[in-house]
Amino acid sequence: MSWLTRLFRRKTKENNGFESAKTAPLDPERLPSQVATPSRRHLAYGLAQSTGIERSHNEDALFVMVGQSRGQEELPDFGLFVVADGMGGHRAGELASAISVRTVARHLTERTVLRMLDQGAPPQDIPLQDLVREALETANMAVVSEVPGGGTTLTAVVFHGNHMTIGHVGDSRAYILTEEETKVLTRDHSLVERLRELGQLSPEEAAHHPQRNVLYRAIGQGANLEVDVGTYPVPRDGFLLVCSDGLWGVVPEEVIRNIIFQAPDPQTACDELVRAANAAGGPDNITAVLVYFPATS
Repeated sequence: MSWLTRLFRRKTKENNGFESAKTAPLDPERLPSQVATPSRRHLAYGLAQSTGIERSHNEDALFVMVGQSRGQEELPDFGLFVVADGMGGHRAGELASAISVRTVARHLTERTVLRMLDQGAPPQDIPLQDLVREALETANMAVVSEVPGGGTTLTAVVFHGNHMTIGHVGDSRAYILTEEETKVLTRDHSLVERLRELGQLSPEEAAHHPQRNVLYRAIGQGANLEVDVGTYPVPRDGFLLVCSDGLWGVVPEEVIRNIIFQAPDPQTACDELVRAANAAGGPDNITAVLVYFPATS
């Protein structure tokens, strides 16, 4: 058993599989900041989470793992970023998001990260997109089995070298932000978004529709799950934002962009994003993971 496997299992045991974790807006003074300047050779990231103002408990879950190496066999930077937003009565949403995040993290860690570090492993013959899809399908079956009636969104990003592969179900989002553009890479699997795509609702009507949080596709809602998977170049000297709808559904896109580009580092930006969502009423749980990619790797 490798050191990374032991570390992952120990952390999972200590946290009881994420279910017992209590989350709140992170204090930037408690965490070291990493300044996101173009002169950096390696990525920097931040994360923050809050129950919000109106909710009494947290149904969001997240997982972040970043790897960097030095020496004769230096490997490209790699990372795994997962955000889930649970739904369901009682504790179903909390359990669904926790189980799905843990399952996806374990699956992709074993099949990608540990394999990359094992010199004796045979070459990977399964495309990364298939591995990501398989991870979300495995999480879906785990939630169907363990949390009847529960469900969750899930957006997972695997970054390696110059590309990132995204697996997605639900209405959490992945954005890329550069000096030139802000672009949503994921598609919301909500009834309101579908009506907007069909031209039956305007963007303004969709933003304020009373059923805007109703999903037609989510992890845990059936045995046959369709997963969106895509591979994209990393935004050099730009950002990846993965967040729940407690952020993007409350804070306007232009405000999100301004906060990110005005902050001195990704952690400060995440803390400010959470504060902005709470200042806007905090109607839902809020999760933000922000990754800065340097101009060159």
